[in-house]
Amino acid sequence: VQQVFKQLFYMINAVALNNLLLRKDVCSWSTGMQIRFNISQLEEWLRGKNLQQSGAAQTLEPLIQAAQLLQLKKKTSEDAEAICSLCTSLTTQQIVKILNLYTPTNEFEERVTVAFIRDIQMHLQERNDPPQLLLDFKHMFPVLFPFNPSSITMDSIHLPAALNLEFLNKV
Repeated sequence: VQQVFKQLFYMINAVALNNLLLRKDVCSWSTGMQIRFNISQLEEWLRGKNLQQSGAAQTLEPLIQAAQLLQLKKKTSEDAEAICSLCTSLTTQQIVKILNLYTPTNEFEERVTVAFIRDIQMHLQERNDPPQLLLDFKHMFPVLFPFNPSSITMDSIHLPAALNLEFLNKV
């Protein structure tokens, strides 16, 4: 059950983040607030179902950081440093794309300046990120089956002759 929810939450993360990276109309402060609220509801649901150890919440980390990126101030060099230290699960390309797509929704917000984006790129230039922008929403985590040792020892097993397994020898 834990593995199923980890996979499901990864798919939610990948589809939501990919939509954020592809749609200018959703890159705003208010969308960041809505995403963060929805994620907190999912995390609360995991706690309620006692699934917090499943790793499902950790798969949402890139989406959480993207939502926080939409909510942070984006003006000074200190803001750039804060963004760089906060957004460790996002690649440089993803951070820059979200900043380029950022759209103010009211008169109190401003567009992200080109100088600020260059400052971010300068801070993140030593990162060794993969070149892909979008997350692979078809990624599958390996299924792990727990090992449960049997109480029956191999010495006590009797193989019936009807199985025609004479080629097996006890060692």
